[in-house]
Amino acid sequence: MLFYKNLNFKDIYLYKKKKLFFFFSLLFIFSFNYAQQVASLKYNGGGDWYANPTSVPDLITFCNKNINTKIDEVPANVEVGSPALFNYPIVFMTGHGNVIFSDEDAENLRNYLISGGFLEISDNYGLDKYIRREMKKVFPNLEFQEIPINHPIYHQTFTFEKGLPKIHEHNGKPAQAFGIFYKGRLVCFYDYESDLSDGWENKEVHHDPEEIREKALKMGANIVEYAFKN
Repeated sequence: MLFYKNLNFKDIYLYKKKKLFFFFSLLFIFSFNYAQQVASLKYNGGGDWYANPTSVPDLITFCNKNINTKIDEVPANVEVGSPALFNYPIVFMTGHGNVIFSDEDAENLRNYLISGGFLEISDNYGLDKYIRREMKKVFPNLEFQEIPINHPIYHQTFTFEKGLPKIHEHNGKPAQAFGIFYKGRLVCFYDYESDLSDGWENKEVHHDPEEIREKALKMGANIVEYAFKN
């Protein structure tokens, strides 16, 4: 209490906020080094965050078999505003509809990403205008940038010389990958007009040709590998 005596209420609030952020950073680092579990991001707004229930489990199985990860085969579901977010080195987000981040959600997600976390967003058709709006709450001064094909995320265990593969048609536009870069580090990968998460699902769900599904899984494995390394 002696330390607080010379501070006004604003200084005390900022001091406590910095201490809380430091704690969550340590929590994330501990989780990253000693556990490998990933999660699906649960958000508000009415969008179906729970879409593609087999996609992340199937991606985990592929990663464990092909890129030597040891990820828990059962992914968690984590709310965007929860302190538990810091338990996971990467979280996956998908859906078709509306997304709403509260101010507290946006701050929590921002702290997670700048302290080493990674967000993969897969537009399951109809997510684009909502996620662009809400990510501006997370990083008001940053914009989604198209990720160049020479970026390391395309050149991990698997190589994608032409960049993001096209998995599902949607509006028939070319597949595009957008990213948010914080101090030069890619912290968010957003696949648009590709729908990687559909491609990761059990083959019985969409009946994709094996070649297409394999491309989606390989690109997903590259994203996981990159997130674990950086």
